[in-house]
Amino acid sequence: MTTIEERLKEHKQTLNMMQAPSEFESRLRNALEQVPAKKRTMNKAVIWAAAIAAALFLIVGTYQYPAFAYYGGKLLNSSELNSLSFAEVAEQGYGQTINKSKTLPDGTVITVEGVIADDNALSLYYTIDRQEGVFDEKGSFRYSPDKIQGFLTNSKMRSGGGNHSKDETHFEGVSKFDPASPFSRTLTVSFYTFLDNGKRASYPIQFKYEANKAMKSIIKQNISKSVPVDQGSIHYDSITASPTSTIVKGHYEMDDKEYPRFDAVTKLYVNGTELKASIMRGDESAGKDIMGFEMEFDVLPTDKIETIELVLDSFMGFQKLDTPISLTSPSDKSIKVGKEKLWIRSVTKTDTGYDIVIARKQFTNLKTDNLSVQAGGNVVPVSSISTARPWDLKNGNILWEQTYSFNTKDKPELLLLDSFQYIKTYDKKVSIPVKNKK
Repeated sequence: MTTIEERLKEHKQTLNMMQAPSEFESRLRNALEQVPAKKRTMNKAVIWAAAIAAALFLIVGTYQYPAFAYYGGKLLNSSELNSLSFAEVAEQGYGQTINKSKTLPDGTVITVEGVIADDNALSLYYTIDRQEGVFDEKGSFRYSPDKIQGFLTNSKMRSGGGNHSKDETHFEGVSKFDPASPFSRTLTVSFYTFLDNGKRASYPIQFKYEANKAMKSIIKQNISKSVPVDQGSIHYDSITASPTSTIVKGHYEMDDKEYPRFDAVTKLYVNGTELKASIMRGDESAGKDIMGFEMEFDVLPTDKIETIELVLDSFMGFQKLDTPISLTSPSDKSIKVGKEKLWIRSVTKTDTGYDIVIARKQFTNLKTDNLSVQAGGNVVPVSSISTARPWDLKNGNILWEQTYSFNTKDKPELLLLDSFQYIKTYDKKVSIPVKNKK
């Protein structure tokens, strides 16, 4: 069986003989500039298509240049890549060494050590050296990377972290950004800090970017499958597996057109083995008015892929209730309500009516629009609701309780609850066709 590691080694020797042409970016810019000026009646999409065509003609016709190519040695998982220094990562054959420093007015030295790039992200490794310490008096980090810009590149930071020395004068960090364009010859990363006067200061560091050292994806294909849920559907759009991570993109289509209160929990299985999930985030690239999401998993364990499955483990469920809940015997014992449980802890008379304390699980949310009680033959709507507070059961479980107030002289007999949302187990599978099996 051919492993990914073996395939990487096979391509490394060939890759080392390839170099991006030094005038590549300037020639591409010239090709774009030579596109005829827009006429008043010409569609923007037509002009952009013409520009792309000109650029592609230049690239394909002039150079055999691999925008993304295999590069590297031993495969590392996501957590290892985030925890190692760039020197350790480079020893494994990953990335492009930069070693570009900038000294700030206060004497702080920021050094871009190197980058690792592929279809999924660009990881920036950097160090910060400061005689007085890299943290301020409140314990906040003084300097942070903001964005990376370049030709056809405007990459936002997704996540970041790092480690500092005991005396807090040296920091080694790694931040993950949106992918950079393979056509960029130079990139600029901006670091920022807040000055004593409260103003934000930005410090750009420009470095040469060698796109031929970006790693090619192992799998990149559309999924275009959806799973129905109680109040809409979850759509899985694409999967991109690179040597540093595996990313699944999708979007929600909810009946209320609102972004769900809780994200879907989806598991990814390759050849029957579950891959470790690391990050779930919104995906702005999905488009305007599209509720996109992006799930990041660990690297594929092998390129001998037989099966790929997504499993929607859990997501918001919706429970409609038609039966009133009795309030005659409040206690700390649970009441079965549909597929969930509620706790009617107390019904207490007040100066203005009655307070009812109801407890629930953390992610169970009662719909309060039509929440009311039946008291003395009348239906009385809720007048006020307190903020949620924890109820510690002292057995490792914590519930959340709220006080619901009702303006009535008669003691409530029944709680009229229209519906509630909760975390529901779906266990729905989506099989992804495997192309080009080895």
